[in-house]
Amino acid sequence: MPNWSVILQQIQAGLKGNPEAGIPANPHAIDTIRRDYLAQLAAHTGRNAIAYYSGWLQKRAHSDVAINDKDKNALMVTVHGMNRNLGLDLILHTPGGDLAATESMVDYLQSLFGSNIRAIIPQISMSAGTMIALSCKSIVMGKQSNLGPIDPQINGIPCQGVIAEFDRAINDIRSNPASAPLWQVIISKYHPTFLGTCQHAIKWSESLAETWLAKNMRNGDLKSSKEILKEFSDHNTNKSHARHISKEKCIQIGLTIEDMETDQAFQDLVLSVHHCFMHTFTMTSAIKIVENQSGVAYVEHGAMQMQQGPQILFGGQPVPMQGGAPI
Repeated sequence: MPNWSVILQQIQAGLKGNPEAGIPANPHAIDTIRRDYLAQLAAHTGRNAIAYYSGWLQKRAHSDVAINDKDKNALMVTVHGMNRNLGLDLILHTPGGDLAATESMVDYLQSLFGSNIRAIIPQISMSAGTMIALSCKSIVMGKQSNLGPIDPQINGIPCQGVIAEFDRAINDIRSNPASAPLWQVIISKYHPTFLGTCQHAIKWSESLAETWLAKNMRNGDLKSSKEILKEFSDHNTNKSHARHISKEKCIQIGLTIEDMETDQAFQDLVLSVHHCFMHTFTMTSAIKIVENQSGVAYVEHGAMQMQQGPQILFGGQPVPMQGGAPI
């Protein structure tokens, strides 16, 4: 299997070329090799493939590494022209992001492919990324793959933790009025409507996840969907929003999990695609890439090209952009 180092060697060899053998240097080798592996993956499965990749592990500081409304443009570009009867394999690598954007993305993809969407998790898909995976008919995971809790956060603060802390304050003041000044210092830091916002965020995220699970993966079984949801959405159970939930735990919870290791050729291709994206984020200014098996890609760049904005790439050639849309 081409591991991280082998993929890097392939990229470096492509960039240098081999003049003695008549092989010219390819300045776009990193894109060429990544797209070749993604095309091989789609050919192997006989399904459409879209890789949704964030560079948050390499470039955490940039806000666009998270799921946001720009991603709808990326999906619109990459699904165009696909044979929707083949279904969709959605390869996810993301820290999560905006809940409204996530809902919109799932609704859009389901309107095109119905229930025939499979999530593939080469390494990690957290928070709202986990919610996208839960909306699919099945999830492909390997020994190294992880999902994450889906309890909503506001500016990194767990909404369930806020509600629990406020309830604790009420009970503590009732039983021990002398504790009121201490709690006043803490509660006074909440801005107006903050508690209500937390409550709505909790209900919204749980409602979406429950509906998506019951509609697709659980074939209408609302009871099992609620049981699965508790494992993913309960802050007290998971302790931390950053918790990594393994393939074995996902199977135990009741998710429909496909074992990546069952098909060695498939596993090799998935992980080769993953390593290519990791090298792309390390070696370029890209912070997010959404790309299909035909080489059509929507690329967000970081500080090095902030004035340029996103690019739409067809077969490696950039298309002129205006206002974030192809012209």
